Amino acid sequence: MPRGARERNRLRSAAQFPLRPPRPSVKSLGFETRVAREKRTTQKDPPPNETKAAPEIAQKLAAKQREISISEFFTKNRHLLGFDSPRRALLTAVKEAVDNALDACEEAEIKPEVAVKIEAVANGAEPPASVFQAERFRVTVEDNGPGIVKEQISKIFAKLLYGSKFHRLRMSRGQQGIGISAAGMYGQLTTGKPTRVISRIGSKKQAHYMEIALDTKKNEPIVGVNRTTDWDRPHGTSVSIEMEGRYAEGRQSIEEYLEQTSIANPHVVLTYVSPKGETKTYPAAVAVLPHAPKEIKPHPHGIELGILLKMLQDTPSRWVSGFLSSDFSRVSPRLAAQICREAGIDPKAKPRRLGGAEAEALYKVIQKTKIMAPPTDCLSPIGEPQILAGLAKQIRADFYTAVTRRPAVYRGNPFVIEAGLAFGSGNFAQKQKEAAEEGPKAEGEDNDKEVEMARLMRFANRVPLLYQQSACAIHKSVIETNWRSYGVGQSRGALPQGPMVIFVHMASVWVPFTSESKEAIASYDEILKEVKLALQEAGRRLGVYVRRRELAQAEFKRRNIFALYIPEVAAATRKLKGKAVDIEALKARLQKMAVKLTGGEKTDALLKKNNPVAQLPSTIVAGEENIKQQAPNDKQTDKRKKRQ
Repeated sequence: MPRGARERNRLRSAAQFPLRPPRPSVKSLGFETRVAREKRTTQKDPPPNETKAAPEIAQKLAAKQREISISEFFTKNRHLLGFDSPRRALLTAVKEAVDNALDACEEAEIKPEVAVKIEAVANGAEPPASVFQAERFRVTVEDNGPGIVKEQISKIFAKLLYGSKFHRLRMSRGQQGIGISAAGMYGQLTTGKPTRVISRIGSKKQAHYMEIALDTKKNEPIVGVNRTTDWDRPHGTSVSIEMEGRYAEGRQSIEEYLEQTSIANPHVVLTYVSPKGETKTYPAAVAVLPHAPKEIKPHPHGIELGILLKMLQDTPSRWVSGFLSSDFSRVSPRLAAQICREAGIDPKAKPRRLGGAEAEALYKVIQKTKIMAPPTDCLSPIGEPQILAGLAKQIRADFYTAVTRRPAVYRGNPFVIEAGLAFGSGNFAQKQKEAAEEGPKAEGEDNDKEVEMARLMRFANRVPLLYQQSACAIHKSVIETNWRSYGVGQSRGALPQGPMVIFVHMASVWVPFTSESKEAIASYDEILKEVKLALQEAGRRLGVYVRRRELAQAEFKRRNIFALYIPEVAAATRKLKGKAVDIEALKARLQKMAVKLTGGEKTDALLKKNNPVAQLPSTIVAGEENIKQQAPNDKQTDKRKKRQ
């Protein structure tokens, strides 16, 4: 083959079958040979610089560790206490001061008279143009309570987690010993001004005036001014805090809080001076104080293993059986001996010497043992007559009812659920007249109008809960109740519709709040069950009233139709019988027959023609005389005490 042809064939084959690339080496693929791997493992690499410096870093970190004061924590996390916005901060300060005042008065068995005054303060040279534009306020709350001794004033108002209510099991508004001192801390942070306190313990004693600040690093009070002063009250306490805030009216305002406080505490006289200078008084609706709750011991079913271990170390009892019967409620000496036998523990063993295994066995036996529910004299529920009086005093309606459930228990803590309903707008007869004058409406004519939703009032130990409604067990129970079966409209997952106020109160020795701000109740199954049962009982009474009123409306229409024909029937009768018939007497008799056939006095009562007491338990139809009949008085209270 000629040389040129061979060269052309070689080029053609090279183009069709290119040469393969050379195989990569083991090292280029990232693999190591056995020899290289053994050589690398036998060599000792020097430790990195970070390893050499580890002890020095640990020492530096250890030097930075320090204790955190509870005051420092809440200074940075004040939103947990309800001071997350200026508007809410102003309300929280009033709430904490009023709650403390009511607790002090009731413990001393003094009928509470509390005065709340809010003043706008100039933040600089020029005063604010209006109270709604002001950014700084002075909150002053005065009461006629027993007063505070001089040595305790500074600690109560300027030390967090200090109080007398945390370690005792009895119903009270305050629980943690944080509220009023946290309000003073917030005022100090936002304005730099101390808390001003005046207190007097008796008419023969001088009043003490103090200006107190809080040392947030140590959680200790700093007393700036401490002197005696003249005060017109014979006994009581006055606290004044200057703080940043925002004044507003309407829902979730100071006015709403005071209104609901007056409803849940109908024995209290409240006086409120707003920043606008307007004075409003909430008078007492009943003349008696609620009975004072008694302190009880913890229930065995309400403690955890760690609490039991601590109680075993702190008890003054010498024997385990004595510890169980003396440090717990509802445990008799016989039951204590039985628990010790089942746990395999000598009843005469010393409590402090019980080991972890023995204490755990004792705890398991306690939880399995059937023990009587805790006593309920530690609670002071409002009561059905007082709820009716409080609702009727502040809310205008056509129908009121109240329910107080029997005491129940959650985690060994007794509690009572109370519910109330106020239905109607208070002018039912006028609305019926207006509707009759308007005449019938076409289908869909009122669809553009907004549907009125029921108003929910939540209370815990007589204290209104205004925030975090959707996170509360009470709100959840109201939504899950089937209100349609009681003649009230309701959309799925929403509050019932119509002119209605729902009142729910929980009284307990320890309310399970979801946060430190005490605005929502945790959803324990026992609490949800009791709230639903109370609402269902009140709903059944409302359903009876609604059905009766609808029947009365139909009967009243029939009566009106009869009344239209009465003159014609009387005239025709006179024509048949002659002039001997007394036409006026005949009309009166026919009208009386029409009233009797259409329900008579019952129809008139339900349609607000008169105001007799409804034939339902703990229920009234609006009428000032009826409300006074339901409210207790001093004579009834004296008779009840004599019976007891």
